[in-house]
Amino acid sequence: MDSNASGVRSDFGLCARAAWKLSAHVALFLCAGLFSLTGCKANSDEAHGAAAGNPAVSAARSSGAGQGSADDAPAPERTGGFDGKLAFEHVAKQVGFGPRPSGSQAIAQTQDYILTQLKSDGCPTEVDAFNADTPIGRLLMKNILVKIPGDDSSIILLGTHYDTLLRKDIAFVGADDSGSSTAVMLELARLLCAKHEKHAVWIAFFDGEEAMQAWSNTDSRYGSRQMAARFAASGDISKIKAFLLADMVGSRSLHFAREESSTKSLVDLMWATAAKLGYSDTFVNTSSGAQDDHDSFLKRKVPSMDVIDFDREQDVPFWHTADDTLDKISARSLAISGHVFLETVNELQKK
Repeated sequence: MDSNASGVRSDFGLCARAAWKLSAHVALFLCAGLFSLTGCKANSDEAHGAAAGNPAVSAARSSGAGQGSADDAPAPERTGGFDGKLAFEHVAKQVGFGPRPSGSQAIAQTQDYILTQLKSDGCPTEVDAFNADTPIGRLLMKNILVKIPGDDSSIILLGTHYDTLLRKDIAFVGADDSGSSTAVMLELARLLCAKHEKHAVWIAFFDGEEAMQAWSNTDSRYGSRQMAARFAASGDISKIKAFLLADMVGSRSLHFAREESSTKSLVDLMWATAAKLGYSDTFVNTSSGAQDDHDSFLKRKVPSMDVIDFDREQDVPFWHTADDTLDKISARSLAISGHVFLETVNELQKK
């Protein structure tokens, strides 16, 4: 995803512009040389700017990812059943696969892992495999879609991307971007697939959010553009009453600003829900802009919102660097994010 940052906290707009001119990090990781530098999130003045168990944690640690914090999560009974520790383990498992850019062997492992988890949770799931023409050639990509039926034809759509930035100079394992949001959606699927409510709930796992070379309208958001077009062709696009996108939702210092291009009524609903749950210190009343997978649906008139912590000055200085590792992730942050998404879905079910 990309950011247009006009102010996470009062001065973030200026900080984001400065942060965009990040100095290059020295390639000190084992997989240096395997992946090419691309863009994913940036400010608007630039061109652009998406249960493993203990063995998974051990695998991530042994890969050099660093030790995260799984012991700071609130108990599930305090978060509507959302288990921050399980979500953390999902992040650890993804990090253990290594860099996961579209078309890689590691993203194929990630796809298998996502599908295995969804199957174990009894989720009705579809896979849309498609060829994407990119600046580095045609790549096979896969969107994964959970379709939980409801009593009527209306759809509440949730989403995340699960690919990571393609880089040549470092091993970018993307614990926050996109491990955290993928983990949150997996844990939400575990809870929601056991329910049957008024509106259907669909959960999208997008491939190809990241640019292959440089973020643009044609080099980015491959998966969400594919899914939105497919829904438009089938007629399902008109049934979607809300699309809630998660991206970068697990950092230890977590703050979400209101994303400016998002549908205001949805942002207001989620922020009010967060306030009721006692998370006003996380869902803060400042604003920022982002280009992300929600754009593909906004362009087709679907009410959509993006929940992203893109405060690169204070919260995510590790964005798109080799430092986006497991030790940057907090199970507590994952639990807060998941709890608010879960309760926002519950509020939408009442409408």
